Amino acid sequence: MPAERLRGWLHERLAANRFQVDRIPFHEMREWDFDPGTGNLRHASGRFFSVEGLRVRTDYGPVSEWTQPVINQPEIGILGILVKRIDGVLHCLMSAKMEPGNVNLLQLSPTVQATRSNYTRVHRGAATPYLQYFLPGRRRGRILVDVLQSEQGSWFYRKCNRNMVVEVDADEDVDAGSDYCWLTIGQVLGLMRHDNLVNMDTRTVLACMPFTPPATAAPDGAFRTALLRSLSGEGAELGLREVLSWVTEGRTRYRLSAELLPLHALDRWHRTESAISHEQCRFFDVMAVSVNASNREVAGWTQPLIEPRGNGEVAMLVKRIGGTLHALMHLRMEPGFQSGVELAPTVQCQPLSHAGRPAGQQPPLLDLVRSAAPESVRYDAVLSEEGGRFHHARSRYRIIEVDERTPIPESADFRWLTVHQLSTLLQHSTYLNVQARSLVTSLHSLWAGAR
Repeated sequence: MPAERLRGWLHERLAANRFQVDRIPFHEMREWDFDPGTGNLRHASGRFFSVEGLRVRTDYGPVSEWTQPVINQPEIGILGILVKRIDGVLHCLMSAKMEPGNVNLLQLSPTVQATRSNYTRVHRGAATPYLQYFLPGRRRGRILVDVLQSEQGSWFYRKCNRNMVVEVDADEDVDAGSDYCWLTIGQVLGLMRHDNLVNMDTRTVLACMPFTPPATAAPDGAFRTALLRSLSGEGAELGLREVLSWVTEGRTRYRLSAELLPLHALDRWHRTESAISHEQCRFFDVMAVSVNASNREVAGWTQPLIEPRGNGEVAMLVKRIGGTLHALMHLRMEPGFQSGVELAPTVQCQPLSHAGRPAGQQPPLLDLVRSAAPESVRYDAVLSEEGGRFHHARSRYRIIEVDERTPIPESADFRWLTVHQLSTLLQHSTYLNVQARSLVTSLHSLWAGAR
């Protein structure tokens, strides 16, 4: 798929398929209902996912206790990209996939993006294309990536997906269906510069790929040279054992109790005919949609979605230390994480949720990110979160370079790590959260176009 054709192809796929999403009141949902005993919102099959209550108690952050709705989806889905060498160049089989929560409906998705309920066909619909490449017993190809990674720990309860990359032989005939195309990794990374185009699931799988640093010397430019050193693992301020110890210590430093409870037992949350909302109109709502689609396993369905209040702010500060680019990572507790704490970007928040709070309760370094000079911003794009569970959830993702003169307070929750160290941690499960993984992919995309 030549780059000049790609945009046109995406528009063609959007025009060729019918995909209508309508907001509906809860009582119009089909096969979904509120349990009369608990108030939990669940599917008649008992599969897919449910919306339940969560009570959180912690000594992390300014708020020590709260309740909230949460998505409980205990099954593990597959996010898989099929790759193949075409004329000696590795290509990814990508999907033009429509999701009900996408702000622009269609985004570039992995080859397979399916929950277990979907690919076992609980919905009694069509089979998931290309699934055989990612299942044991039927798989043909070489596994390059196979690792469990978390989803949004503020909205999911202990949710993980299997991130996979499988390479097939160059001589194997893999037909790209009408909604699929073969793109080089460089093409996909280049599309990361466009708003709401590369979906969250593609970004997390790409982050887990074991990239080797470019074989060529860095072109002119101090930033690109520092990035190459960071990709290569040169000049790290901390050793990997120190990094692992820091994460382990962080996971034992804070107390966290996150227990499921009936949805109707939530404090300060109220249900109307069309939404479950916080009394202060903060955080997010739970709402419902009806979907009619011509290119999905089933032609129509209804479902609940989480709708955030306002857009998110996600930023990674980077700095050259001894000529090597380092990223400032934050040990962040989210109640839905299995391990309680994972590495997150420097700043990750929903600003409207913090509006009106005193300075001491604002996210650390948020003011520094907001006041960043334009020339210090190395990456800036609005990226969507997963459109199968979240409605119009998007954040402004930025990579901002700072220098030694920038005042950054000392904190046990922050450390400077190289890109190579982040990539090493991504070969293992649940070290980097999904927002951090998106920014690791963004860092890889900078190699081709950084200045």
